[in-house]
Amino acid sequence: MAIKVKARGGETVEQMVRRFKKLCEKDGLTKEVKRRQYYDKPSEIKRRAAIRRAGPRPMLGRPGARPGSALPAPLRAAAAASPAADAADHA
Repeated sequence: MAIKVKARGGETVEQMVRRFKKLCEKDGLTKEVKRRQYYDKPSEIKRRAAIRRAGPRPMLGRPGARPGSALPAPLRAAAAASPAADAADHA
């Protein structure tokens, strides 16, 4: 995994460093260094992977937050008690 940068004709040192950084990032070296900066327990790695697989969590307290319901529990109870809900059920 050796990354080499040779000077091109008329290229400054700053340009070479910029090319080197881009090559490192493209190769995934910078991401790997950041990942290995701290030790992660195997259980933490598995937990993060499971969270990532599960996808984004719904925001609680918002309409549509709970699966199968358009309203959160307090509003759902209030809507069920109203006469408009009965009319909607029979329509």
